[in-house]
Amino acid sequence: MQPYFYSFSEFIAMGKHGVFVWSCWAITVGMMLAFVFYSRRQRQALIKQLAIQQARQAQRTTKTSTPVIKSTK
Repeated sequence: MQPYFYSFSEFIAMGKHGVFVWSCWAITVGMMLAFVFYSRRQRQALIKQLAIQQARQAQRTTKTSTPVIKSTK
């Protein structure tokens, strides 16, 4: 069995198709990393938004559950 590429530089060149192959790899990996970072940012924003919404809901329930006593003089 003979190796297809005899040196690392031949492997990088890939028979003059290296530019196309490695740019596709770079774009794919870049897009996957961008998706991961975007998803993490969206998750953090959602958690923050839900915490704010939950605090508002808790504030509303405490306002409505506290009876208002009016004194009549």
